[in-house]
Formats: sequence, C-alpha cells, structure tokens
Amino acid sequence: MSFKRGRSPPPPTDPVHRSAPITDRQSVFVAHFSPTLSAKALQAHPDFRTASHRIAAWRKPTAQRSLLGSARVLDAGHDDDGEKYAGKRLARVLDGMGVEGAVCVARWYGGVMLGPVRFEHIENCARQAIRDWRAATTSAADGAKRVKVEAPVEARSKEGLEKVLAERDNSIEVLRGLLADKKRVVGREDGAAVKQPATLKKPMNYKAMPVQALVKLEKARDATIAFILKELDKIEDEILKAMGDEDPDESDKTPVPETADEDRQDEGKAKSKDDDIPKEVDVPGGENSSEHINRSKADGDSQAKMDAG
Repeated sequence: MSFKRGRSPPPPTDPVHRSAPITDRQSVFVAHFSPTLSAKALQAHPDFRTASHRIAAWRKPTAQRSLLGSARVLDAGHDDDGEKYAGKRLARVLDGMGVEGAVCVARWYGGVMLGPVRFEHIENCARQAIRDWRAATTSAADGAKRVKVEAPVEARSKEGLEKVLAERDNSIEVLRGLLADKKRVVGREDGAAVKQPATLKKPMNYKAMPVQALVKLEKARDATIAFILKELDKIEDEILKAMGDEDPDESDKTPVPETADEDRQDEGKAKSKDDDIPKEVDVPGGENSSEHINRSKADGDSQAKMDAG
C-alpha cells in the first residue's frame, strides 16, 4: 500500500508593513506597503478610514511580455487622492528602490499648510515601510539558510571524505619534501646545510572517525597546504634574490691591450725629457745676443784697416 505525502499548507498571506508615524504641525503621515495587495486594498485599510488623503502608487508584474524578448512588463501607476503631485513622488520611490508591490501613504491634515516639506514626509514614510518589508524578508531568508546549513553533515559521503583526506595527506607529504629541498638549497649557500633523515608517518585511520571529525580535518588539511605553498613562495624568492646578488663572471670582461698603454707611456716620457732641456734666450747685451755679435764684427773690421795702413 502506497502512501502519498499530504499537500503542503499554503504560505501565510504577506502582512502589511507599516511605517512609524511622522507628525508635523498637527499633520500625521503613515505608510503601508505590501508586495501582494493592490493599491485599492491598501487605500481601503481600516487604519486609513479617517485619513484626509490616501496617496497610493503601485508597480506590479503582468502576464504580458515585451516584443524584444521574454522581459516582463510592469503595471505601474499612482493616485494623488487630492494631494497634487504626491502620487508621482510615491511612484518614483518604488522605481528607485526597485521593488514590486503597492504602497499607500495616509495623511491626516492638521489645519496648517506645510508646503513642499509634505512631499519629503510622504516619501520618507514610504521608504520606511518598504525597508521594514525588506528586513522581514531578509530575516526569513537567513533563517531558512541557517536551517539548511545546520542540517546533519551526514549528507556528505563518508567514503568521499576519506578519499579526499587521503589525497590531501599525499599532497602535504609531497609539498613538505619539496619545501625541505628548497630549504637545503638555501642552507648550502649559507654553509649550514644538514640533511635530515626522512621519517615515515603512519597513515590516519579515517574509517574510525565520525563524519563531523572528517569535515574538520578536511578544513585543517586545506589550511596546511595553503601554509606550505606560502612558505615555498618565500624560499623561492630568497633563492632568486641570492642569484641576483652574485658578482658577474670576470671572464666576460673585455681585456684592454697593454701595448697601447705602453706606447702612450713612452711617448709621454719622451715629451717630458724635451721639456726639461733649457732653451737659449736672447738677452739684450748678453753674450749670445745679436747686439753683442754685431759689435764684435765692427771692432774686427777697424783693426784690419789699421794694420793695412
């Protein structure tokens, strides 16, 4: 005999979300918002029976489709109810906040004209009612998500967790060996490399552990792998830095010909020797001067004439 599951109860009717009243010079403003009720239903709410004005706006999806594709067509409109331009301001609030539903703001006139500030009161009331609905919707969604997260973790396959943990252990072992090799490279450069003997670890008996413990171990293994990878990056940076600090090979330097330097040195020495030899200077009246030579020649000619006479 088969048993059919009973039909789920219908979801509760969305309540009306109300704003706190705003009072200004004996005028009172209160807003109601509903994602499902119509604007007329909100205007006819018993709480608004004695209100002077019941301004409304709506923005609801329809069954129609646009010609460009499957985009939905929204039915939007507003009702001033004697408060000129107020309905249009409410419609802008719905459009600006991107919500679908109907909102109605009731005003009880206190006998004093408020001027343009009344539109701010109307908009603020509407926003507050919409925010109240959003907060309630978000709270309900978070509650459902929390229940889903807190469901028994046995839904995960125990065998799958055991396999994943075994793979994680193997990866950790390989990464640790690679990290040890990298550290030994740095140790040799510093003159302090000591190779440690490898130790074999006994594999974990995951079959004897509950699922909750396996889930925690999986997170721990992931954290270990992330840490080792980070250490590997640091070691590789140190190795690259050490390679960049080494002196360039002396054999790559281009030798300068020594013969050219020697020729330049010899030429400089010869020039300096010539500069050291003193040069004759024509001093007036001196022994080597032209004046002294001419005078000696004249005296010789006079002496020859006297001898001939």
